[in-house]
Order: sequence, then C-alpha cells, then structure tokens
Amino acid sequence: MRNKSTIKPVVSVVGLGYVGLPLAVAFANAGFEVIGFDIDKKRVEELKDGKDRTKEVDARKLKQKTLAYTADASQLKKASFVIIAVPTPVHESKEPDLRPVHSASEIAGKNMRRGAVVIYESTVWPGLTEEYCVPILEKKSGMRCGKGFFIAYSPERINPGDTEHTLENIIKVVAGMNASVRKRVAQLYREICKAGVFEAASIRAAEAAKVIENTQRDLNIALMNELAMLFRRLGIPMRDVLDAAFTKWNFGRYAPGLVGGHCIPVDPYYLTALAHRVGYNPKVILAGRQINDAMPEYVATFLEEGLRQANNNTHQKRAKQKTKILVLGLTFKENVPDTRNSPAKYLIRSLKRRGYLVDTYDPHVTPAALAHEQFDGTFLKKIPVKALYDGVIVTVAHREFMGLSGAKIIKLFRNGRGTLVDVRGIFARTRLPKEIIYKTL
Repeated sequence: MRNKSTIKPVVSVVGLGYVGLPLAVAFANAGFEVIGFDIDKKRVEELKDGKDRTKEVDARKLKQKTLAYTADASQLKKASFVIIAVPTPVHESKEPDLRPVHSASEIAGKNMRRGAVVIYESTVWPGLTEEYCVPILEKKSGMRCGKGFFIAYSPERINPGDTEHTLENIIKVVAGMNASVRKRVAQLYREICKAGVFEAASIRAAEAAKVIENTQRDLNIALMNELAMLFRRLGIPMRDVLDAAFTKWNFGRYAPGLVGGHCIPVDPYYLTALAHRVGYNPKVILAGRQINDAMPEYVATFLEEGLRQANNNTHQKRAKQKTKILVLGLTFKENVPDTRNSPAKYLIRSLKRRGYLVDTYDPHVTPAALAHEQFDGTFLKKIPVKALYDGVIVTVAHREFMGLSGAKIIKLFRNGRGTLVDVRGIFARTRLPKEIIYKTL
C-alpha cells in the first residue's frame, strides 16, 4: 500500500496563458496531478490537441498523463492548491482593470474545497490580494479565510520568448497569510523551481516586490529614451554613446526603444493607483510612463523627418495620401507572438492619422490575433520581394528581420530610395546605400 505521506497534493491552475500554462506543465512534470482551467473553451481544446498559441510550451510537454485541461470550473474542487494566474491589464484610461482577477476569484470561491490554499500569481498592487480578493473568495465560498481556506501570493516572473530565464531557473518569491501557509507554499514551489525559493516577509511585501521589478525597468528604459531624444538634437548618435558607457562595470545595459507587453507598460499604473489612494502623488514613476507611452508618436515623427529629408534630396514632393509605409514587427518583443499592448499598434495609428498608407508584416502573428487587438493597416502574408515603399520601420529584432540582407531591404523602397527607421538598431548603416536615409534611436 502506498504511503499517504508520499502522495502529492492536487494542484489547479486558473488561467492557461503565458504564466499559467508553464506552471501547469511544470507541476505535472514534477509528478503532481494538475487541473488546468481556462474559461476560453477554444484555448482548452487547442491545448488538448497539443497546440499552444503562445509558443511557450511544445506539444510533447503539453500532453502529460497527470495534466488535465478543462473549462469545467467544478473540477477545481479536487485541488488542495488553487493557483490564480490571470492577466491584470489597465483600461484605456490607465486605471487598473481588475475584471479578470475578480472573475477568477469568484470562480475559485465557488469551486474550492475546504482547506484549500489559494495562491495568486497575478501582478497587483500591495494589499490587493488580502483586501480585494479575500472578500470575494469568502463571499462565494461561504468560508472564512484562515479557517475554511488559506491565502498566499507568489508573483510570476515569466519572460515570454526567453529560453534561459525560465520558470525552473528563476528564484521564486513566495508569501503566505501566516508562517505555516508560507512554508507549505514554499515546499510546493521547491518541487518545480531548481533555482530555489525566497520566502518574503509578507504578502504585501511580495506584491510590492513584483510591481517595482517592472517599474524599475520602465524607468531605466525611459531614461535611455529621453537621452536618445537629447543626443539626437545634439547630433550625437545614441548608439555611440552607449558603446562607450557600457565599458563601465556598473553601467546598466539598457537601450532606447518601444516599450510594450503585459508587464512594463502596466505594472507602474497599479503602483500609482495605490499611491493616489493613500494621498501620495508619484512623480518619477509617472514621468517614466509618459516618456515611454509617447515613443510610438516619437518614432512616427522620426520617420516623417526622414521622409522630408528624402524629398529634399530628390527634389520631389509626394502627397501623404500616396506615401506608402511598411511596418515590420507587430509584437511587443522579438520572436514571440504576443501582441498585447504592442507599441506597433499605436505607431500605426499615428501614421494613419498623419495620412500615410500603411502595410504591416510580422511572421509571428496571425490575422485573427491582429483583429482581436484592433490593429490598423493592411496586413501582408509575407515580406514583399519588390515593393514601392517610401518608408520602412522595423520595430522589433525578430530573427527573420535580422537575417534580411541589404539587397532585400533596398528592394522594398521606391526606386531604391527612402527612409529606414531601425528602432532596435539591428542593421549596420554600412549595409545600406547612401540613397537610403537611415535612422535609429
């Protein structure tokens, strides 16, 4: 007879996106019985068929005997641990959108067993788990927190497309409502996190740690973007400045660029929302957000400057309504299909507002994904072999773009002349003829 002490608890994961799916797979791989739940029935069926639209987990790992995908919330009643890993986006107004975490809390509350530990991985402001989520769980379950169920927090640190800093290889921060719960959760995550587990002093401390991780990155990138704007006016190439500065051992390796995704452009707004609630007006945090939010518009202006220069060089004036622009790269970062909060969407809108004809291409996304995110422009199925564009903007360093030869780039332009805006600086200026006006941040 099997010793009960060796039987691993059942783990459920609510939300099978970029965060939840790798978690579910990791626990199943460690020998746990795992219930992967998502309200998106199509997503569930895809995963059952071994297809992950996020491209984070391959088909072989998806099909594990102890991992069950379901859209039936009642299955959560089997689990001793309920991990909530749903998005925490912001509204157009930049106010936190708590609808996903609210809905997930209701589902968990209605369908959790007595004695279950509910672990939140979603990024929130300090205090939200205990002050906002717990009352929902109590109301829907009819149980009291600390008696009928328990609460914990372990912030996600998933970096889409990163094969080095994976779930198993990153130190996992955990926190619980008390020391006993914290120890239980720490023991659970040690089963899948080879890098180890850090036990935070409190849930609020763990929540705060997560939200400042991305706020710090946001501010550093904002500084680089502002410096790039300054040095452009001074006629000093930013890349030349960074090449020199990077030789100092403690100079942070940040570079200017467009900022998107589900973390960096979002998390600072959760922190500032809480700051306003307690009567504090954050200055540095919001300043960084304002700079990075404005970068798509800046890149559009950058392109327009190059188009004017090109017109002056050829002594030709082309009406904006006939000026064709190609935007290469629609995801928020290189080599991933994730278009959430992609700065390319806002860049395209800016170009369209200015009256340009805009074509777009990205080898990592589908027309359906673009429609869901409401992208403008004409989406191409492949990069044109020969086209008549006046301007080309490369927004991300996809491997497919980095492999483009100078000859292929030249063929994109009308009569071999035009403006190339290389946001990430992936092309060498020497690969291009002088007829192409080259600009980078």
